[in-house]
Amino acid sequence: MTQSTPVSENRKTLETLVEEISRYEHIIGQWDQNQQVVVERLKEAVEELHKEGLTRLIRSVKQESMRALRSAVEDEIVYGLLRYHQLIKPPTPPLEDRIQQALETVRPGLKSHNGDVELVAIKLPDTVEVRLIGTCSNCPASTLTMKQGVEQAIKTYCPEITKVVSVNNSSKVTNNNGHSSSPFASSQEIGWVALASIDEIPNGGILPLEIEGLKLILTRQDEQVIGYRNSCNHLAMPLDTGKVEDGILTCLYHGFKYRLATGECLTAPGMSLEVYPVKRSGDRVLVRVS
Repeated sequence: MTQSTPVSENRKTLETLVEEISRYEHIIGQWDQNQQVVVERLKEAVEELHKEGLTRLIRSVKQESMRALRSAVEDEIVYGLLRYHQLIKPPTPPLEDRIQQALETVRPGLKSHNGDVELVAIKLPDTVEVRLIGTCSNCPASTLTMKQGVEQAIKTYCPEITKVVSVNNSSKVTNNNGHSSSPFASSQEIGWVALASIDEIPNGGILPLEIEGLKLILTRQDEQVIGYRNSCNHLAMPLDTGKVEDGILTCLYHGFKYRLATGECLTAPGMSLEVYPVKRSGDRVLVRVS
């Protein structure tokens, strides 16, 4: 009886696959230009074949089970391969779902003042109407609550929304408990996670961080901080080991280059880095992770 090899031994790690590719790239780099051109054309032809095959596979799997497709994309190699062929983009939930997510982040603060908030209407392309409930609906600080809490949260989750309108009655009286302050008057950080201080991020460089399994890099240009997913769009390898020079981050593994100020990929246009919202609170840098 033939003894089977354990599955774990048959599966190559991402690092092993990348090392193998790098080894052959090094060998080809020693060839003359004519030979390299032939190899490059062969590579392009194979990639076009793979992209067409993957496109048909995705189309077929979509018809059978979107759940199975989402599960497959969670694998880092599958994710990197599909991003490389520009067959997937970072998922964007429906607008209403993102608004509700935003409202969930401010509810703890509102409920601490015996209040709440509800979505009234979405008026495309750029307006959302909400209603404050409970003591927050007639509190003298309701305008502050709207601006620093509800409006900020919605605009963070939904950048396409530029107007957040309260449909509450404009009259304002002190509630029975005497509360006249906004739950966001002293803290505008509900739903955000503090990751680092501004001084920990090298000016013009990058700082790798991990939160709840999500790997990020933060970059700083003087006072401006930007957050990206720590994943090269070529083969999903980490970017924090790369070299930064003149505002350009070069992936250590295959030389893909990214402009840190924008996330733009200079090697393969259209494959920009995935951005995560960050903000400053004094000397602290916070990130919003969905």
